[in-house]
Amino acid sequence: MPIVATWNGAEIARSDDTVIVEGNHYFSPDAVNPEVLLPSETTSYCPWKGTAQYHSIVVDGATNTDAAWYYAEPKEAASEIANRIAFWKGVVVGEG
Repeated sequence: MPIVATWNGAEIARSDDTVIVEGNHYFSPDAVNPEVLLPSETTSYCPWKGTAQYHSIVVDGATNTDAAWYYAEPKEAASEIANRIAFWKGVVVGEG
């Protein structure tokens, strides 16, 4: 069964191939609707994954600030999630 991410009534990602790290599903970029992603200047740092970069999600005029993140150049221990996108801040992720 595919894993689906939804927010504000819209499906924003769907995949049969997510990578789970620390309970978060990381979707390949081609599984995410690019029309809902708005680049953000926000970054954060994880000691074992590296520096995360963020996107806000925009659906039907509503914005969920910094609700998606990815690691463009993760540390070696997290190489399997390079450029994969994960969600939080009210984005519902589960079997669809």
